[in-house]
Amino acid sequence: QVQLVESGGGVVQTGDSLRLSCAASGGTLSLYYVGWFRQAPGKEREFVASISGSGDLTYRTGSLRGRSTISRDNAKNTVSLKMNNLEPEDTAVYYCAANQLPKYTPIATDYNVWGQGTQVTVSS
Repeated sequence: QVQLVESGGGVVQTGDSLRLSCAASGGTLSLYYVGWFRQAPGKEREFVASISGSGDLTYRTGSLRGRSTISRDNAKNTVSLKMNNLEPEDTAVYYCAANQLPKYTPIATDYNVWGQGTQVTVSS
């Protein structure tokens, strides 16, 4: 199965934008739904967005719903999450994850492949 590596996190200021990337190796990412989750200190892991294997279906939820865009480039085996107008409340470790289920799911345990996470810190 694929392995996932996230990149693009960092320390930014309120109102800034960031693009997170999830790169896959060892397999064909287009066969997988890919989701982004985040986990802030002391909080449970939270679903942010997901995209179907072909890229024609996307889902976003929560406070980032109106401030984010998820996309994928299957030729490059990558999925991106663009976040705009970041707020301190967006500070968290962001993870990408993949599954081969035939439909959308926001449930973390439905994803069987996870990256190591990338830290996003938004300062006020």
